[in-house]
Order: sequence, then C-alpha cells, then structure tokens
Amino acid sequence: MTNGKFVFSFAILAAAACSATPNAPSSAQSINSGNALDPTKTRVPRNSPYDPNLKNVPATTGRANLPLTSPPFAVSTIGKFDEPFAMAFTPRGDLLVTEKAGKLMVRTADGAMGEVTGVPKVAAGGQGGLLDVAVAPDFTRSRTIYLSYAEPGAAGSALALAKGTLDIDDECVASPCPLHGAKLSNAAVIWRSGMNGPGGQFGANILFSPDGKYLFLSSGERQRFSPAQDPKQALGKILRLTLDGKAAPGNPMYDKGGVEAMTWSTGHRNPYGMAFAPDGRLWEEEMGPRGGDELNLIVAGRNYGWPIVSNGDNYSGQPIPDHPSRPDFEAPKLWWNPSISPGGMIYYSGDMFLALKGSLLIAALSGEALIQVRVAGDTATPVAQWRMGGRIRDVAQAADGSIWLLEDEGKLVRLSK
Repeated sequence: MTNGKFVFSFAILAAAACSATPNAPSSAQSINSGNALDPTKTRVPRNSPYDPNLKNVPATTGRANLPLTSPPFAVSTIGKFDEPFAMAFTPRGDLLVTEKAGKLMVRTADGAMGEVTGVPKVAAGGQGGLLDVAVAPDFTRSRTIYLSYAEPGAAGSALALAKGTLDIDDECVASPCPLHGAKLSNAAVIWRSGMNGPGGQFGANILFSPDGKYLFLSSGERQRFSPAQDPKQALGKILRLTLDGKAAPGNPMYDKGGVEAMTWSTGHRNPYGMAFAPDGRLWEEEMGPRGGDELNLIVAGRNYGWPIVSNGDNYSGQPIPDHPSRPDFEAPKLWWNPSISPGGMIYYSGDMFLALKGSLLIAALSGEALIQVRVAGDTATPVAQWRMGGRIRDVAQAADGSIWLLEDEGKLVRLSK
C-alpha cells in the first residue's frame, strides 16, 4: 500500500429534523398529514389501507423462489464488524464499512482496520442508524464519498446529504499498514427528507448514474404506508438528485418544484438495492411485507403501487391485492413469496466468475442466501439461490472480480475460485 497521507472529501446522506408540533395527534393517520410528530405519542399503522371495492386478481407469473443450493465459490472470512449495514470500495482498494451504531470503518487493501472519527450522530436502533456508503464517480480527483443515516430530531428520526473532508494518515513502517488516524471534518448537510417520526424502513440506498452526473437515492416509506402515494412526501420514492443534493433537471415532475421535482419513481416500500445494467436500465429490489419482495425495472415517472397492491400480505395476515388487480401500476419483473428479505444488490461485471456476467447478485437476509438473476433488456430470469448460512446484508465486487459479502452478524466474507 502507498505510504503517506491522503484526503477524502465526502457527502453525508443524513436525515432531517423537523420542529416538533405541540400536542401532536395520536392517530396513525397523523403520520401522513405532513406535520412533525412526537414519536412517544404516535405509532405506525398496523395494516395497509383497505379498499373493499378493489377485487383481487392473483399474480400468476414472475415468482422467483428457487431451491437453495451449495455455493460454487471458495468462501473465506476476512473481517469482523459490529452490526454492519453497507460497504463500498475506493479505487485504491480500501473498503469503507458502515456500522449501524454510528461508526464508519476503513479496511485498507493490506487488511488493516481503523475507525473514522467525526461521523455525525445517528438515531441508532431498530432499522435506523448509519446506513449506506457510496464512493463518488470522481473519487480519484475529489475524494468524495456519500453516507446515508437516520438522523435524530425532536419529533423522531428521518433520513437526509452533506459534504466534508476525511483525512486518513497511513504512514507505514510495517505490513499490514497500520492506520494512525482517520478523521472527518467540515461536514455540511446538503439534503434532508423531512417528515421526522416513528418507523423503520429507511431505504437509503445510494447509486450514481452511468454518466456520473446524478445521484439516485431510495427512500423507504417508514412503515407508514400512504406516504408512498403522496407526491408531496419524499417517503416511498426513488429520487434523482444532482451531486449537490438538489432536484435533477430532466426529472418527470421537475417543473413542479419541491419533492415532486426530485422524484424519479413512486409507490415503493423499502427499497434496499439499486444497480444499473450496461444498457442503462435501472434495476431496483425492495422488501415486501409478509412475502412479496420485488425486483423492479425502474422507469421514470412510473408508480409501483405500494401500499395499494403487493404480491405479499400484511404482517397481521390481512390480504393486500396482488399487482394484477391494478394494471395501471408498474408490476415487478420478479417477486419472492415466501420472503427472502433482500439487502444490497450489484450488477456483476468481473472476470473471476464468467458465468455470473450479465447478472444481478442480490443479498438475502431472511433467505440467508446470495441470489443470481440474469437480466437482458427488460427481462429478468432467476438462475440460482445459494445457501450462505447467514443473513447477507450487502454485496460488493472487488477490482479482481471476487465477491465480498457483509453479514448481519458482522462477518466480512470473500468469495473466490
């Protein structure tokens, strides 16, 4: 590894703090009213909205569940973290890993580990905390990275984006190179979701457009259901932003301003993974309720139907109409029931596993699996569901084509030949 000191500048995707409203109403409906909330006086709804006039038309195609098989990889454990959430490689091979409690960790290419100090305070607990990390397209020049996290506020947590500088001192006198210090400074938030309050399901996945000019952010609906269909709320959406966190020109509703100007697609539940195929198509996967996990082909301006339709049911057992019940909504290309609980996702482009080229690799939490889906144009075909023996939270491709997995229980795993 190169001796000396290098500097990263970064953008933090944080969550907004709205001012508290006195005497906040206690009904679940108040969550969708646009007011700030007192999380001690509110609860998320139990079930999705029920429309007795909507007749269920069952989904009969697209189910992607496959039998679990043994993985065709050499599997080695190469690290350990405390409740990690996401990871990203820098161009020189260092690995950045977020831990939900609020730590940003660095694993150097030589295998040394260190913590970055100065990371913003997070609202840790449940599904919240320090979430995604992404390396900017111009990282080699700018040293910019992005973080997403649940930010505490007087009315509860919310999701948000900022810039700062990360200094890492890696003077080496031995191998592996010890980290003498890693510090984050000059952080400045550049995007916030608003709508502070209770609930998990932050989404919070960060992806850059193929031309490197724009940032896509997935924003979950926080277990509140109806915000996913509210155009004025940034919850339950996929957003397309400039690299400075503003609405991106060319968005479907750019001329309307506000949240609508930022929105690329709507009607999402808990979108955890996004990836571009080489043809420019954007693929996204998200957690359904009890069943109904989805792989979607994202088309600008489309509505994906949550919480009105889903190929799963409420956790209480109350049914939700399947996607064919409302053909005006965009249906998933594939869906899983029983649930696999998808985590991170990549499009594999490496040379180590030629059979995986042209495929999406999806991390599965409750499924304890790595899933291969081959995509071609607008079609997706499930290929394999490999038993990994642990809850897989995130997946990444290293420069040599090896596949790295991050387990919920903390293990960092490398898959190779």
